[in-house]
Amino acid sequence: MTETTCDGCNKKMYLSKMRSHAASCSKYQNYIMERVKAVTKEPPRNTRNVPNRFTFPCPYCSEKNFDQEGLVEHCKKYHTMDAKQVVCPICASMPWGDPNYRSANFMEHLQRRHQFSYDTFVDYDADEDDMMAQVLLRSLRDQ
Repeated sequence: MTETTCDGCNKKMYLSKMRSHAASCSKYQNYIMERVKAVTKEPPRNTRNVPNRFTFPCPYCSEKNFDQEGLVEHCKKYHTMDAKQVVCPICASMPWGDPNYRSANFMEHLQRRHQFSYDTFVDYDADEDDMMAQVLLRSLRDQ
């Protein structure tokens, strides 16, 4: 069994007991609340350097300002037979995207990778520790 330490009271326990301990440990709950406050009190970031992840140009023609769904529909309607290798503007706008990568089959890429909006599932500004703190806090509230 894996052991862990409570970040609130420093008590050692098995990981399997941590959830029930966290629900009753006031020091742990205070620790989580302080972490959440620190995340929510960060000053706003400079918006000039934030990439546009809401509208995209068509990589085949001069059409612009498509939302993700609109770009997929436009390409299906007008560029199904276009075999030119192009950069996916949606992927290029993502933090992990390569703005120089040309997709060998852009239409297949669109249909496989962009059937949903990343904005629904991804918080581009949160780091992993912040997300974990928020998940733990929400799990405590849901009990």
